[in-house]
Amino acid sequence: MSFDYQIAVIGGGSGGLTVAAGAASFGAKVALIERKSELGGDCLHYGCMPSKALIQGAKEVYQANEISALSNQEYDQLFESTMKRVQTAVQDVQNHDSKERFINLGIDIYEAEAAFEDEHTLKVGDQTITAKRIIISTGSSPLVPPIEGMDSIDYITNESIFSLKKRPQSLAVIGGGIIGLELSQAMARLGVEVTVLEGAERILSKEDEEIASTASHLISSSVHLMTNAVVDKVEPGENGAAIHYTKDGQSSQIAAEQVLVATGRTPNTGGLNLEAAGIDTDKKGFIAVDKSLRTNKRHVYAVGDCNGSMPFTHVAGMEGKIAVSNAVFGLSRKVSYTKVPWVVYTDPEIYHLGMTEQDAKSVYGDSLMTFKTKLEHNDRFMAEQNKEGLVKVLTTSSGKIVGAHAIGDGAGEWMQEVGTVQALNKKFQSISNIVHPYPAKNNVVTQTADLYWREKLFNSPINKALSWYVQNLR
Repeated sequence: MSFDYQIAVIGGGSGGLTVAAGAASFGAKVALIERKSELGGDCLHYGCMPSKALIQGAKEVYQANEISALSNQEYDQLFESTMKRVQTAVQDVQNHDSKERFINLGIDIYEAEAAFEDEHTLKVGDQTITAKRIIISTGSSPLVPPIEGMDSIDYITNESIFSLKKRPQSLAVIGGGIIGLELSQAMARLGVEVTVLEGAERILSKEDEEIASTASHLISSSVHLMTNAVVDKVEPGENGAAIHYTKDGQSSQIAAEQVLVATGRTPNTGGLNLEAAGIDTDKKGFIAVDKSLRTNKRHVYAVGDCNGSMPFTHVAGMEGKIAVSNAVFGLSRKVSYTKVPWVVYTDPEIYHLGMTEQDAKSVYGDSLMTFKTKLEHNDRFMAEQNKEGLVKVLTTSSGKIVGAHAIGDGAGEWMQEVGTVQALNKKFQSISNIVHPYPAKNNVVTQTADLYWREKLFNSPINKALSWYVQNLR
């Protein structure tokens, strides 16, 4: 059977663009299908790029206010300028992911919705195309929970918050996960009164408990955090919305000019007509894949948010690289998430790699070794007076890294050294042999690695023998 394309990619986000560019570079005839007018996906337009531009702008406003208190009028002006800055940042990256770049690679771009007619045939707008192999990379969208009254208010999500033109006086955020907290802190620093309502016992439920507790303490200086607060219903209010919630068995309500919904993600798979191709999904609509990122149809792959793995841009890119090698060359490379870090870009930043201490204890028991250094014991953080935070690395008795966590200024940068060592299958104690410029922030990682030797050597029978040798024979 002949096909129009060797590879058809559905979705022009990080994973899809990685697959399309890679496949075309290897000589495959590629179709790239994207329903929106621009490439780049959620990360570029509603996620990583605009949020980081917002966070940086908000940090600068916060620092200015520390020097001289800002007036309401000044906050209004700085809010507007920050939002313009966000759009400029998005456009700068958009130029890099321009359609022309991919057209020049020989890729045919279809600007339309795609839906399966059978396992090799796609309805793309008014056209029909066939492909020998298909990679789905349609991403995800904000999950709006079935809260009574949500349809009666003009709530915002991460897809619409960056379009705000005027500074709201108050903001209620439903959800205390990564997206909710990053945006909450940024908005608070731009002069907005922010309240976060989280239904669980703590914010950042996927983070190490000690790290999350430290984050809660630091973020609460500018954001009102309420945990165990379940939103029951919302309704229009005099100047926005009224949010009714139950906390610790007591019913209450707050008013806010704007409501931000940040309660998770839902896969963009509903319009693909996966049933026509016989492709399996789970109950939430995520596409089921094996470790080679194949669906139950071996010529169809799914990468990025739509497969329910880890909802991060760098993960979609990683999966895209694996999928393109498997699809183009017929390999069976397998994906592993044990060495994939992520960062929460609050201030201070939070770095996460591997297991939390609680999870690692359940797996390794008494053989787990935990090494911690508080930033207040590091010269650089003392010099800059950014002393609140810590580093925590979890290893086996031999030094194999099974988890690494930190909260501190720039943690997403200086903690990656631990991730690099783990990715290279080296032991944690090897970092002790690396000489860092003084007083670079990653010296705090070396301090933590030194603790391994203190634990393994200084308190061991070998050290006792060495002490006897020095005292008696030297």
